[in-house]
Amino acid sequence: MAIQIFNTLTREKEEFKPIEEGKVRMYVCGPTVYNYIHIGNARPVIVYDTVRRYLTYRGYEVDYVSNFTDVDDKIIKAANELGEDVSELTERFIAAYFEDITALGAQKADAHPRVTEHMDEIIEFIDVLVQKGYAYESQGDVYYRTRKFKNYGQLSHQSVDDLKVGARIEAGTKKEDDLDFALWKAAKPGEISWKSPWGEGRPGWHIECSVMVHNHFGDTIDIHAGGQDLKFPHHENEIAQSEAYTDKKFSNYWMHNGYINIDNEKMSKSLGNFILVHDIIQQIDPQVLRFFILSVHYRNPINFAQDLVEAAANGLDRLRTAHQNLQHRLKAATNLVEVDEAELQIIEDAKAYFVESMDDDFNTANAISALFTISTAANKYLTAENTNTEVLEAYKTALEELTGVLGIQLAQAEELLDADIDALIEERQQARKDRNFARADEIRDILKEQNIILEDTRQGVRWKRG
Repeated sequence: MAIQIFNTLTREKEEFKPIEEGKVRMYVCGPTVYNYIHIGNARPVIVYDTVRRYLTYRGYEVDYVSNFTDVDDKIIKAANELGEDVSELTERFIAAYFEDITALGAQKADAHPRVTEHMDEIIEFIDVLVQKGYAYESQGDVYYRTRKFKNYGQLSHQSVDDLKVGARIEAGTKKEDDLDFALWKAAKPGEISWKSPWGEGRPGWHIECSVMVHNHFGDTIDIHAGGQDLKFPHHENEIAQSEAYTDKKFSNYWMHNGYINIDNEKMSKSLGNFILVHDIIQQIDPQVLRFFILSVHYRNPINFAQDLVEAAANGLDRLRTAHQNLQHRLKAATNLVEVDEAELQIIEDAKAYFVESMDDDFNTANAISALFTISTAANKYLTAENTNTEVLEAYKTALEELTGVLGIQLAQAEELLDADIDALIEERQQARKDRNFARADEIRDILKEQNIILEDTRQGVRWKRG
């Protein structure tokens, strides 16, 4: 089965056919770096990181680009309030962004272009649109003639007459039409600015991505992705700008993830339910957050609530426990029974369902059920007194392979076991051999205080998080 993608442009699932066989050109709109990213920003980070991982798993060479908007009204306002230089502020929050996405298990993009690094290209791009009649200068600003682009509204599936002035589009007397949007903004006193044919100023929000996509990929890309909130006006305006500039199709597939609500309410600062990733990952395992987000299909809304997060934590713990049990048994297992082909078939069927689910518009919710099929079957197999190492290894490998595709880490607990705890476990083993049970019990209590629970089994000592 070929990969099917729900294309926002056509409102249909379509078979994925890349421009160049075996290669994918993918662009995801990144953050405006004036603060830490919030949990709503985390969803596209996790979703499209997973899409990238799966495309790679299916044999594609993925060129993945995600930008930083490092000059913007919000950035200038935040810098002024904090008494910081704009570049200092953005550098600080770009570093924080990488710290947060790394904690969430997301890989860096192949390129992270910044607006301020592309100012010459942005000015040249706007100038071409002016020359072609798609843009006009007005008192130092430059605006795009929305009605001149005949397909405007194709992504949001609205006619020009039905569209309202959207986010970051300010109606004003400088415009020929209220729907026209800014490509270049004349500098206000004291603002950061660049020289241009229209005077000192800086770019509008939408032109930035058009230029960075074109600069990195050329005229047409395979996949353009982002949050649902970007569909209009941002992505709609990108199409208008880019296709007016190149006279070519801008992107063949458009992907948009759904919103995150907090306890069934829209997240907003005014409601006091605004959750920053930087804060929440101090309270919950960031891998639980990743698992929680992937437990819902990316196009559906997701509700962030304590009971649902706890359910995700329990689900992830089930997978980790199964993996840990397999590792533990493999250390001491001997082949006292033949390979059970029925067990291997369970694994192959689950892997096939995983691929089938992910091929169907990256349905991670169904794909995760395949992981539970494997872990449940593995746990049942482990109850047998005698097992086969080939079967144990097959279960373990399957869990590692498929969770790896989803960016889910199974071995986190082992990674957190430092040298001191390891030494204590060894000391306890020796104390037991020496019949120094008081010291052995003391070490058990020390480890328990550090949330390490020891279990004595026939195969030896094992541990787990409490």
